[in-house]
Amino acid sequence: MTGRFWSASGRPWATEKRRDKSKNARKSARNFLFKDETVWYAIHTTRFRYFRTYSTNERNILIPMVIDIHTHTFPDRLAATTIPKLELAAHTRSFSDGTNAGLAASMARAGVDCSLVLPVATAPKQVVHVNDCSAQINERFPETGIFSFGCIHPDFSDYRAELARAAELGLKGIKLHPVYQGVDFDDIRTLRILDRAAELGLIVLSHSGLDVGFPGVVHVTPRMVRSALDQVGPMTLILAHMGGWRNWDQVEELLPDTSVYLDTSYSLGDLAPLDDGFYLPEDLPMMPQEQFLRMVRTFGPHRILFGTDSPWQSQTDAVAAIRALPLSQEEQDGILGGNAQKLLNFPNM
Repeated sequence: MTGRFWSASGRPWATEKRRDKSKNARKSARNFLFKDETVWYAIHTTRFRYFRTYSTNERNILIPMVIDIHTHTFPDRLAATTIPKLELAAHTRSFSDGTNAGLAASMARAGVDCSLVLPVATAPKQVVHVNDCSAQINERFPETGIFSFGCIHPDFSDYRAELARAAELGLKGIKLHPVYQGVDFDDIRTLRILDRAAELGLIVLSHSGLDVGFPGVVHVTPRMVRSALDQVGPMTLILAHMGGWRNWDQVEELLPDTSVYLDTSYSLGDLAPLDDGFYLPEDLPMMPQEQFLRMVRTFGPHRILFGTDSPWQSQTDAVAAIRALPLSQEEQDGILGGNAQKLLNFPNM
């Protein structure tokens, strides 16, 4: 990950810090430690342990990490055909080619340090293979800055064992997509997954609200989310698209007093339509900025996580959109990466 972190002066810092083998030094490096104007950062995986030190500029200002918690990639052999099909289904264009290499190039352009890939199992038979591939992505994380959640399908028969295996593989969480999977969020098949994930300490990140590729299909509304949360034990749940794509009024009404996190993917800005005349100009705007800011205040900035839904939104534009909001520097930094670091216990990945 040399050069992936930058000083406030805009220069990359690639200085390696040899690991001090003393017990105290190892303990300290498990967390961010601000000492002598230096930041220690430790990344742990099953095969790698990197300790890097990054200096501040002359004003002692650090540029925090930017973490995109909502991205999608496909195997190279599938991306070339899958992306065009999805573009046609949603009548929107992509901003990269849907491969890991394309995501890495997008990250470099946008100044995104790390991206979380969210795989979706559209059939039960895909689950085991996808989770194995997700673990392989995470093994390469120190070099790529790309890591992955696992997946599960509501109709997967031995869901309890597979979720336990996902946890043993080191996956931090799983992705659900009720629209693609055709199962309501408060269906018993989803509820049992939420319960098991909570038992195992797995984060669940779910699509929420409408889906631009499936007009009129409803499987996860704020009311369904509220119903599900009332039936399962305490858990860590992230709702994509600011809690419910184009269900934002209901999100504000029903979910602020829950413990859910919201990701910002596909919320600010406009749709990026194909040149096929499908959308009218009034269809393109997504969430009004004033509503976004109101929800930041209502839910608390510490519960808002930066995401883009890449390749369906420009990472460069999405970072700029957060930076342009009338929020404090601390709030912007938290949304763009600090909140995700804490939630994911990121230095211990």
